Amino acid sequence: MNNSMVILKNFYQTGMEWIAKYTGFLRRIRLTYWLFNLSKLTKLSKNKELYRQFGINKAIWKEVAHADIKHNSTDIPWMDREDITSDAIRQHPQFATFSPQIQEQLLQWPEKGFIIIPGLMTNKVDELNSEIDDLKKEGKIYFNFTGKKIFNAWQHSTAANQAFNHPVVTAVAKFIFQKEVIPFQTVNFIYGSGEKPHSDSIHFTTEPLGYLTAMWLALQDIVPGSGELLFYPGSHKLAYVMSENFDAGHTSLQLGLNTRQRYEAKIEEIIQQHHLTPCAFTAQKGDVLMWHANLLHAGSPITNAQLTRKSFVAHYFAKGVLQYHEITQRPAIISRPAL
Repeated sequence: MNNSMVILKNFYQTGMEWIAKYTGFLRRIRLTYWLFNLSKLTKLSKNKELYRQFGINKAIWKEVAHADIKHNSTDIPWMDREDITSDAIRQHPQFATFSPQIQEQLLQWPEKGFIIIPGLMTNKVDELNSEIDDLKKEGKIYFNFTGKKIFNAWQHSTAANQAFNHPVVTAVAKFIFQKEVIPFQTVNFIYGSGEKPHSDSIHFTTEPLGYLTAMWLALQDIVPGSGELLFYPGSHKLAYVMSENFDAGHTSLQLGLNTRQRYEAKIEEIIQQHHLTPCAFTAQKGDVLMWHANLLHAGSPITNAQLTRKSFVAHYFAKGVLQYHEITQRPAIISRPAL
């Protein structure tokens, strides 16, 4: 590694933790992310061929967005295909490897865009909560600038890593995609997120579209008033909303101001237009919800500030697709394979 790359790597290691906690102007200027990307060129090199394939005429360390893709792929996840049928799902050889409960849920995926697996990790939750509490006290994990999210605790917690790589969850993701799965990122919440309705695809984006899924694990019994997770059944069938579909406000040198709020306003228009109705996930400890890349979901308002809503969220990309973040226009960095 040459001296310039060592400098960039050191910049990242000493500076990015501070930036993760900071919510000011530096988070918006593209130079911050360019320097980060330059320090990760080895990990981004896999994108060179994908850029050529999709007609993206940019350096791999620069910003990338859906609008940069000139040759969209016709590939879509297997269970997103218009000709998918219940019989085709049942007849797939992998279908028989799932429990009857999960089989029933998978048959509803094309129409609803989610599955619920009750009690899948009940026996892991106490250990995971204990490890998160200890790691917070030791300062090894921390809340990001929102004050609500702890990213990638799996890198420090054995229990979180086991939940992240749970064989049933990864098998379901692989079945939905019909591609190998890359566990990408985890987020721990102590309280409800309070997030407005959104699709994960604005944050974790793929080309071809749809090759992402999320897993939400209840780390306690969820009760009304705690900011329960909301999701909108069937909303995954709506058109994906990308930066070119609303006024993102981006320029060549910085990200837009209030881009997320502008996106959320666009999503609210869509919800009203299609008369979508949310479902609240009042889960029991250990229950798992998995959802489609484009399923709209949110955190309901917290009406009792004394209540926690401990949860563990994980995101999974399909292997071999372009992975990036549409709202911040950054290529995704896969730190290392989860163990």
